[in-house]
Amino acid sequence: MLIWSLMLVCLLNIPFGYWRENVRKLSLPWFMAIHLPVPFAALLRHYLELPGVTLLAFLAAYFLGQYLGSRLSRALQPYGKVSSSLIHDLVRRSWIIIIGRQIGR
Repeated sequence: MLIWSLMLVCLLNIPFGYWRENVRKLSLPWFMAIHLPVPFAALLRHYLELPGVTLLAFLAAYFLGQYLGSRLSRALQPYGKVSSSLIHDLVRRSWIIIIGRQIGR
């Protein structure tokens, strides 16, 4: 159960790391991107009644998700304009791929 909860915390933080990468450092959105997922991770640990020793693993998963989100943002920048929303960028790029395939036929 611990592994699944760590993966969930990491996956939850990827969009927030993506958002954090695309806003001005130390601004209100930047702080929100860092701190909004914290209550979710804390509530998950409380709900699963995990011991205090797992806090370090949760912190590692938290920061890994933030890091992966920021790296994903940097990786997508050479291919076009990147917004602050991972979901928006993925949907927009998917539609471009689908439309490109339709025109090529």
